[in-house]
Amino acid sequence: MSKEPIYILAIESSCDDTAAAVLKDECVLSNLVARQSIHEEFGGVVPELASRAHQQNIVPVVEMALRKAGVDKSKLHAIAFTQGPGLMGSLLVGSSFAKSFAMALKIPLIAVNHMQAHILAHFIDEVGFDKPTFPFLALTISGGHTQIVKVNDFFDMEIIGETTDDAVGEAFDKTAKILGFPYPGGPLIDQFAKEGNPKAYAFTKPKVEGLNFSFSGLKTQILYFIQKNVAFHPNFIEENKADICASVQNVIIQILMDKLKLAVAQTGINQIAIGGGVSANTGIRKTLKEAEEKYGWKTYIPKFEYTTDNAAMIGIVGYQKYLKQHFESASVVSKARIEF
Repeated sequence: MSKEPIYILAIESSCDDTAAAVLKDECVLSNLVARQSIHEEFGGVVPELASRAHQQNIVPVVEMALRKAGVDKSKLHAIAFTQGPGLMGSLLVGSSFAKSFAMALKIPLIAVNHMQAHILAHFIDEVGFDKPTFPFLALTISGGHTQIVKVNDFFDMEIIGETTDDAVGEAFDKTAKILGFPYPGGPLIDQFAKEGNPKAYAFTKPKVEGLNFSFSGLKTQILYFIQKNVAFHPNFIEENKADICASVQNVIIQILMDKLKLAVAQTGINQIAIGGGVSANTGIRKTLKEAEEKYGWKTYIPKFEYTTDNAAMIGIVGYQKYLKQHFESASVVSKARIEF
């Protein structure tokens, strides 16, 4: 006798994307994202504008996600939402909606850690994508986080390495800003790097003990490098942007890979999964795939749409929590910072 399928509505609103998804067990039926273009003119996310845009977007995005999934709200078993980390104003819009909707439907409410969701996105059912087995190492790389996590089980995770200052996504975005690229600049660096020579310019890798990372010194090094060269040659950036982007991307990838190799040596675990917005970077994805043959690792790279902020990853965590009956009351609070 087959079990009744579980339908989860998931809501993600940690930063500037309003996202909603509907999952049937581990399968994604719909996964919608409303992006906020208003931040482009400011060169970064403006928290107040983000929360206002979430208020405008959340009802139509949820309605469209249910319609696209072909699931009536009466069929839902639970509502999962991002509790944190993130921008408090943005988080509150998502949590308030989730609480109200769950209360109106008289169904359970599930709070999800955004960073855990990036890791557990690998457990979404997708044709052509394998799921890791426990234990595995997760490299979570985004605009706000750079972590190596030892994942023993769905909700047994231990951070064994993290950035001591800036995140890797900040290094990409700050470099893009120095080069005069529009926001968001990280994807543009990736794009230009494909045409450049990764060994054109040498940048020094920071010396950081153990499995921790540091990117603030690299950002400063890149700034001084650009300023010095532009002073002598005003068209330096325009004439060499492909080589600059390729060289910056190359040193960042080397930093990440050095730490991953050390983590594998220390833990004896050679299953590596990546997650977070920066895992969309094609250079990182290619290098990690090559590591399978080079080091004998088994690597897991998520489907592109599950790398940047999305609600499907919130839904898969919601599903696992539903199976364990890990529900919250309406008094649950959003948290800008949250531990695993």
